[in-house]
Amino acid sequence: MKLMNKYNWLIVILLFATTVRAQSTEDPIDQYLKVAAENNPELRSIFNQYLSALERMPQAKALPDPTAMFNVFASPVETRVGAQRFGISLTQAFPWFGQLKSQENAVAQLAKARYESFEEAKNKLFFNVRGTYYDLYVLVAATNITHENIRLLQSFRQLANVRLEAATGSAVDLLRVEMDLEELQNQLLYLEDSRIPIQARFNELLNTNLPMEIIVPDTLATIAFSETKNVLLDSVVAQNPLLKSFEYEILSMDAEIDVAHKMGLPSFSLGLAYTNVSPRTDVTMPENGKDALIFPQVGVRIPLYRNKYQSMVKEREYLKTSISDRKENKENELKTALEKVWRDYADAVRRVALNHRLIRLAYQALDILVAQYSTAGRDFEEILRMDRQLLRYQLELEKARADQNTFVAQINYLTGKQL
Repeated sequence: MKLMNKYNWLIVILLFATTVRAQSTEDPIDQYLKVAAENNPELRSIFNQYLSALERMPQAKALPDPTAMFNVFASPVETRVGAQRFGISLTQAFPWFGQLKSQENAVAQLAKARYESFEEAKNKLFFNVRGTYYDLYVLVAATNITHENIRLLQSFRQLANVRLEAATGSAVDLLRVEMDLEELQNQLLYLEDSRIPIQARFNELLNTNLPMEIIVPDTLATIAFSETKNVLLDSVVAQNPLLKSFEYEILSMDAEIDVAHKMGLPSFSLGLAYTNVSPRTDVTMPENGKDALIFPQVGVRIPLYRNKYQSMVKEREYLKTSISDRKENKENELKTALEKVWRDYADAVRRVALNHRLIRLAYQALDILVAQYSTAGRDFEEILRMDRQLLRYQLELEKARADQNTFVAQINYLTGKQL
């Protein structure tokens, strides 16, 4: 129950932050991020690993269990005041000064590392949800654009039919329109089929079997960065949860090294002993049958076998070096990844602007060609070619919009931030 309370407490904070963001931006994707944060089994699994590390802290700082001994004398030991029948002793061991604190610190740093692993998993989940959401947006936008283009071609077919009935057009023009319409109808079927695997992937990330109707905007608002690339590179080093996790693991190893050093130092024990004495019946004397109470008993553990403790120190030093090397390698990988994603992000920004211009020019050219065909009955093939170009520019625009937002999400994932 205690663990579940901790889990619910963190999830409430997580969902509260997401809800505030959803209210401020009114972005439907934030609702899906909430569902993913609540339901994703991998995220829950990693968070439970963090809770497991937290439960090790009380164990690490606790003293060793005391030792109790009960002795029964098979042959009572006769003393001046009576026969000793049995004895009881209780001993508590104490490690070297500061060892328990170092053990607790080692576990605390490890718990922090596990929490950063949870943050990494959460950021990765959110990035995957966003990426899948933007893929779905492209499909929906492409479907709508294709429907609009089909309606446009149908109007061209009517125009060509009018010219043909007036004996100023060619039947070939009608056949060309029909060919383009057949291609678009087939493309439309492909787009509709493509929604199935993306929908399945989205449901997988949200861990829901419900056939959720995913809401996407009519026009995707693009997200841009105000930071420069160099600032983002610095953010990778300072904020990426994976790198933070390595840092906490290194601190945990430092504490483990200190523990290993102190385990090689003496430890002490304090105890209390009680011996039951039966009174003598043959004489009368002072303190006859008085039990023996001895306090304190002091013991010292002497670590004679030094090689064992030296090996423990070296083992942890090697582990620390290994973690440092992994951290350095991961930092280089993340910087390289950011360089590539930044290039792709800049290209997507340019493609958005370019396709806006090309669509405007294509509409102007199409208007001119339709006017010429309506009056002179020529260049119908050019109309269809320009229509195909317009369709391509429209699709490329929506793809560029989705790409820009996907690359923004990926950069935020690399830098450990979320929008």
